Amino acid sequence: MTKLEHLYADYGQSPWLDNLTRASLRDGTLARMVDDGIRGVTANPTIFARSISGSHDYDEQFSQLIAAGSSVDEAYWELVIEDASQALAVLRPLFDASNSADGFVSVEVSPELAHDAPATIAAARWLSRRINQPNLLVKIPATDEGVTAFETLTAEGSSINVTLLFSLSRYAQIIEAYQSGLERFTANGGDPTTVNSVASFFVSRVDVEVDRRLEAMGTEEVLALRGQAAVAQAKLAYKLFTDRFSTDRWQRLGRLGADVQRPLWASTSNKSPEARDTRYVDELIGLDTVTTLPEATITAFEDHGTLARTVDTDLPRASELMSRLAGLGIDMDDVGRTLEENGIAAFDAAYDDVLTGLFGLTGVPTTPPGRRIQV
Repeated sequence: MTKLEHLYADYGQSPWLDNLTRASLRDGTLARMVDDGIRGVTANPTIFARSISGSHDYDEQFSQLIAAGSSVDEAYWELVIEDASQALAVLRPLFDASNSADGFVSVEVSPELAHDAPATIAAARWLSRRINQPNLLVKIPATDEGVTAFETLTAEGSSINVTLLFSLSRYAQIIEAYQSGLERFTANGGDPTTVNSVASFFVSRVDVEVDRRLEAMGTEEVLALRGQAAVAQAKLAYKLFTDRFSTDRWQRLGRLGADVQRPLWASTSNKSPEARDTRYVDELIGLDTVTTLPEATITAFEDHGTLARTVDTDLPRASELMSRLAGLGIDMDDVGRTLEENGIAAFDAAYDDVLTGLFGLTGVPTTPPGRRIQV
């Protein structure tokens, strides 16, 4: 067995690929990775921008769409939907065999909608209708408006991947929105076994931002705390998950067939050259979790990663670290807000860049038109 297979079989953690390219669909790479233990796929605007801009695999379809009268943004979404649909087909047998526990593909709504709840809801509905596959997870960001949209969509029976989670306070809001949404859905006669969700809690970016703030303080004692905040916070997030999904309130939903909203560890590639390249995988292994991995991290983990249940170990130490950081003036809620804003800005820039690049392929020597919200 591969280590990816051991993660699931021995520790109850599902490894998902954090990438999607048309080349990997065409040459069978994604299918082989599924055979080796990958149990899902996540994508975001940056991933699609890199895939579309970095190859000629999309040129023919794009040209046909433009010739048929599609706008650039309409054509972009058709490219995304084509890749997502093919990936969903590759993962569908796993989805069926796992009784809908895995086999998902996540596709994100336009990042320009991050602060518009009604538009996010409309875009999620549109993607669900256009793709219409049970193993699709529509991704929406965990902004204030995204929390509202998530609860509404859950209450409608949609399956959602809530992304760009960076703080415990926001995560608590997402758990509340999930349970409230399911209560509304079931009260209206909905079948909760048809609803799936994950909460994508970002890891390595937290260390980058916290370490930046620690380095600005500069003392030897403070610098010794670098590289620890992300894992500590994620462990406390897992504790919050186990606490909130073991209450009487949740048990009532569980008896109706509802599935827990699993924590998904995102941004697991290491950003520090001094740190172990598999640390954000090794230190967050545990039951009812998902870990998303780019190809380089998969290769590293298979080569020298460590298999052990770690996500719920050293909790007192994690709490102590959070207290020490607070005592130094490191406000983790502010860290979360900063990273949320940066993440949305990065996705928005990638989305803008790929649309601009595609517009250039049309041969029209003018600036691209304004983007249109898909509905």
